[in-house]
Amino acid sequence: MSDRSRPSDGGRRALGAEGEERAAAWLAARGWRVLARNVRADRVELDVIALRGRQLAFIEVKTRRSQVAGTPEESVDARKRARLVRGARAWLAAHGRPGWCVRFDVIACEPGPSPADAWTIRHVEEAFDASD
Repeated sequence: MSDRSRPSDGGRRALGAEGEERAAAWLAARGWRVLARNVRADRVELDVIALRGRQLAFIEVKTRRSQVAGTPEESVDARKRARLVRGARAWLAAHGRPGWCVRFDVIACEPGPSPADAWTIRHVEEAFDASD
């Protein structure tokens, strides 16, 4: 089924895309260079791959309207972590450079109560490692 033929997702895709935009801008403002966004490696989507100095971060961006089902960062469970590690290894095999220090981060994004309100962005550095 193509994206166009899927039933309405209640705006989740747009909310997720907005969260990823904000996360990338937030990273750039803090000296990170975004190398890639929404790339696929070994059938895994990698939200953001960013570099600062020699530190390469594979960043999962989670956006939620509320914390009723838990915080955004809590949704990155063991199964998701394993998939991200697999995708990161595949991406590194194709694009990696010697000397990079690799880590896995999560950025949690939550919009304010109204469109004019600021978003809350939490960057969980080294949220997990390849052995998780």
